[in-house]
Amino acid sequence: MRKKIFIVSGTRAEYGLLYKLIKKLDNDRFIDLKIIVTGMHLSRQYGNTYKEIINDGFKIYKKIKILLSSNTNLSISQSVGRGILSFAKLYEKEKPELIVVLGDRYEIISAVIPANFQQIPILHIGGGDLTYGSQDENIRHSITKMSWLHAVSNFESKKRVIQLGENPNRVFYCGSLGTERIEKIKIKSKKEVERLLSFQFYKKNILITYHTVTHEKISPKNDFSEIIKALNLLKNTKLIFTYPNSDANSKVIIDMINKFVKKNNNAIFFKSLGSSNYFSLMNYVDCVLGNSSSGILEAPSFKIATINIGDRQEGRMQAKSVINCKPDKNLIIKSINYIYNHNFKKIVNKVINPYKAKNCSNEIYKIIKKFKKPKNLKKNFYKL
Repeated sequence: MRKKIFIVSGTRAEYGLLYKLIKKLDNDRFIDLKIIVTGMHLSRQYGNTYKEIINDGFKIYKKIKILLSSNTNLSISQSVGRGILSFAKLYEKEKPELIVVLGDRYEIISAVIPANFQQIPILHIGGGDLTYGSQDENIRHSITKMSWLHAVSNFESKKRVIQLGENPNRVFYCGSLGTERIEKIKIKSKKEVERLLSFQFYKKNILITYHTVTHEKISPKNDFSEIIKALNLLKNTKLIFTYPNSDANSKVIIDMINKFVKKNNNAIFFKSLGSSNYFSLMNYVDCVLGNSSSGILEAPSFKIATINIGDRQEGRMQAKSVINCKPDKNLIIKSINYIYNHNFKKIVNKVINPYKAKNCSNEIYKIIKKFKKPKNLKKNFYKL
C-alpha cells in the first residue's frame, strides 16, 4: 500500500526550498504525494505563485485559501483560524500518514494545529533556528513541540530542538535545503536574466527584500523609510526590489516600494521571481540588502555581501559576508560603501556558507521512506 504523504506550502520561498524533496517523493511509486498550497501562493497581490508549482510539472491536490484582503494583526489571526478549520476537514477526509512542513510561518501553524489534535504525525524542517525579531520565532518552536520528526539545518539547531524536550532519536541534522538548491540549479547568463526580466544591470546592483518585524507593534514605515532615504543617495546603481511576505502591515512596505520605483528610473520591483530567476539574479548583484533569511542562508553561497538590517534575523548563525546594520540612513550608506572595500571583498570571495550540506533533500527523503506511523504519538519530555 502506498504511503500517503502531505506536503504543505504557503509561500514562494518555501516551495523553492522544498522543490528537490517534492521531486524525489513525486517520483517514488511507493509514495502517494499530495501537495497542499495555501497562503501567499493563492494571492494575486503576491503573484499567484501556485502557478510555479504547476509549471514545474507537479499536481496540486488541494488549494486552501486563508488570506484576507487586509493584513493587520487581527486578519492574520483570522487567517490562521480559517486555515485550522479547512485543514481539519481535509485531514478528517484524507487521513494522511505523515505531514511535511517547513519553517515558521503562520500559514504552516494553521496546518499543524489540527494535525496535532487529529493524531497525525508531522515532519518539521528547519526547527531550532533563531530569529528574535519576528513572531516566527514563537511559531517555529511551537511547531517543533507538535512535531514527531525533525530535520534541522545545523548542529546548534539540533541542540535547541533537543533542549525543547524532543527525543534525539527523532532529530536529524540534514543541512539547508536552500544551499543544496543553489548547487543543483542552473544559473542563467546575465544577458538571459536581463531578457527574461526586462531590465538591464548597471555597473553596481543591489537586491532588496525587506519584511515587517512582526514582534514590534509599530508600523514598519519608519524603518523602511530609512532604507529608502539611503537608496535615494545612491548614483549609478540598479535597485531591484522583491515584495515582502504577507505579514501584518506588509502593505505599507509594498506601497512605499511602488512609490519609490515610480519616481526612480534605476529601480524595479518583482512580486515573485521563482527560484531559478531569483538565484540567477542574486548571482549578478553586489549585495542583498534588507532582512530576508535569503541574505543569511543563501547569499554567502554566491560570494556576495549581505547588509542585514534590524533584528528580524537576530540569532541566526551567520557567515563573515554578513554586515549587521541598524535601520538608520547614515549607517546603511556606510554599510553599502563598505561592501565595495577591497579588503572586505577579499573576505566575501573566500567565505564558506555555514549552512552548506550535501544531499539535504535526500537525507529528509530517507527519513520519510523509513518512517512508520507509531500506534500512538505520546511524547515523553526528554531531559538533558
